[in-house]
Amino acid sequence: MSNEIRLHGRGGQGTVLAAGILAQALAEEGKWAIAIPTFGFERRGAPVSAFLRVDDRPIRSLTNIYHPDVIVCIDQTLGRAVNIFAGMAPGATLVLASRKSPAELDLPPTARRLGLVDAVSIAMELFKRPITNSVMLGALARTTGMVSLESLARAMEGSHFRDAGLAQNLEAIRRGYDETEVLDLKESCHAYA
Repeated sequence: MSNEIRLHGRGGQGTVLAAGILAQALAEEGKWAIAIPTFGFERRGAPVSAFLRVDDRPIRSLTNIYHPDVIVCIDQTLGRAVNIFAGMAPGATLVLASRKSPAELDLPPTARRLGLVDAVSIAMELFKRPITNSVMLGALARTTGMVSLESLARAMEGSHFRDAGLAQNLEAIRRGYDETEVLDLKESCHAYA
């Protein structure tokens, strides 16, 4: 099992942190994983990407990911500023923070699986700020099945959340998992299965 994941967000939303937590959670499950951050403009609100490779064997490649199998977008406005689907592998899985219905989204025709969650509403309820990274980790777990909630929780407990906000972030992961709508997309016209 080899997967390449690209996460998109904005500076200050914890995109890079989410990739690191996900890599740790995957390692907890005995997989090889490496998170590769990239920043561009290092300021709050600027587009940020993080990359993650996961495999059953040791990983040698440390480059950016250009043809991801999974794309996670933790900011629902980012698609207007960045082509988050650039280079997407055929048959890719998309995990999107969005209030829109699947029919309202302009999705690439090669996407085969879609996970949607209203991450901002969950984050505003839990954190009073639109910080959606923890919510989206739960959404990724639900959509792909590649990592368990238990492993995500252990990785979160080992991160810098130990003292402040751990309970809220664990709740955000759980709610992201529980409230994600997962759809398998058909080959043509993106009619939904």
